[in-house]
Amino acid sequence: MRRPHRAPQPVLKQGPRTNRDIRVPRVQLVDGDGQNRGVITIDDAIQLAESAGLDLVEVAPNSDPPVCKILDYGRFKFQTQKKAAEARKKQKTFEVKEIKMRPNIDTHDYDVKMRAIRKFFDEGDKVKVTLRFRGREMAHQNLGMELLDKVRTDTSEIAKVEAEPKLEGRQMVMVLAPTQPRPAA
Repeated sequence: MRRPHRAPQPVLKQGPRTNRDIRVPRVQLVDGDGQNRGVITIDDAIQLAESAGLDLVEVAPNSDPPVCKILDYGRFKFQTQKKAAEARKKQKTFEVKEIKMRPNIDTHDYDVKMRAIRKFFDEGDKVKVTLRFRGREMAHQNLGMELLDKVRTDTSEIAKVEAEPKLEGRQMVMVLAPTQPRPAA
């Protein structure tokens, strides 16, 4: 048996409806100068837009009747893309770096790990401190908790605890976040 021909899905238009795509009988019209023209038929609105050499764009489709504005659609799209790009540029992104330790870590190794943690905070990143227990170390979870408390107190002036220490299987996890804002890049 032959399979039926599958037609490609129709491409859905992104963004607001314009000109002849607006399929309502009446619209609330705002002209190119920003003046409210009131409720008029869609044909009259399109005619006004064409006579001005601009497009009729639906700016509030969910209101009753929908609000349409006469404007240059190409310029409108460009400005909205520009605003979206600006918003993305100003958005803060945090990376979570992980530092792994063992409950019986030596002092020098601990100092090296703390320097790495401070460096991550200077870069504005969050730090996930993972304490892994092996074998019989599981019987001494209090040593692990004391170590994480020491990390917390040593970083208290530059970081705050975002996720309290908790045991997940054979490892104890705590998340720290920097308190001061990230320097401008």
